[in-house]
Amino acid sequence: MEDEIFEQRTDLGKLNTAVEQIKATLAKIIVGQQGSIDLLIAGILADGHILIEGVPGVAKTLTAKLIAKSIEAKYSRIQFTPDLMPSDILGTSVFNPKTTEFEFKSGPIFGNIILIDEINRAPAKTQSALFEVMEERQLTIDGQTYKMEEPFIVLATQNPVEHEGTYRLPEAQLDRFLFKIEIQYPTLDEEIAIITQQHQQKTSDQLSHISPVLSVQDIVSLRQQVKGFHVEDKLLAYTAKIIHESRNNKSLYLGGSPRASLAIINAAKALAAIKGRDFVTPDDITHVAAPVLRHRIMLTPDKEMEGVTPDDVIAQIIQKIEVPR
Repeated sequence: MEDEIFEQRTDLGKLNTAVEQIKATLAKIIVGQQGSIDLLIAGILADGHILIEGVPGVAKTLTAKLIAKSIEAKYSRIQFTPDLMPSDILGTSVFNPKTTEFEFKSGPIFGNIILIDEINRAPAKTQSALFEVMEERQLTIDGQTYKMEEPFIVLATQNPVEHEGTYRLPEAQLDRFLFKIEIQYPTLDEEIAIITQQHQQKTSDQLSHISPVLSVQDIVSLRQQVKGFHVEDKLLAYTAKIIHESRNNKSLYLGGSPRASLAIINAAKALAAIKGRDFVTPDDITHVAAPVLRHRIMLTPDKEMEGVTPDDVIAQIIQKIEVPR
């Protein structure tokens, strides 16, 4: 009976092959970070934007560039700076003397995979220019609406330790990111492997031999496949309880929104796909809870002073709620 319930309903051959190829491609250059790479692939399959946080030098930008290079899609990189204006990202209307009319010249945001480097370096005015495009996959400029081509993914990096010349991201923008992935320092063995690999490398251009694994059409069709995965009602209720508890937790000033509930379910489906399953388990939900919630919740000032982290509170919430059997 159990076998009948958990029998594979979907052919995941193509998806699993693609995931393995992307991982193998990244492993040629990136040492370790398997958990982060899984979440990056899951974010793309779940149609979500991803915020990557880590100190300088832990290969945040390189990892994002490698993910972008493994997909045959239009790629743009935007370096955020304090003097960056909204029009530098979105585009602007330019007067054409031949036609005596204004023509819209699109900015670098018009692409499939957009890498925003050091996203917290631009002021609020520039950050707010991303609100509409990140949530609705469209832009309204001079009364004209421009739809983004599928897939449209923003991969953004930020440095958590530097405060000079940086701006805190607005809560409304943070909520638009599916995941916040924290890149940690490598272990000693990983660091030795990184140094050895760099020392033995004959060329300085690491990305030259990386070829795309997936096309734009592949991403769109795989997303449709993942969307149709099975989630039991008790797991939907389990997710809702986690988010509900975050709103009533004494350590939190701000809990998760309904968008966070939907993000956990979509991310859990994508993680299940990476693991070769077409159904979601409680482990998938608890695995994605921290990266989905850590940037959406806000600690109370006294808990911040005590050195409590959002991940600590998320772990406590998950421990409190009975796991469905």
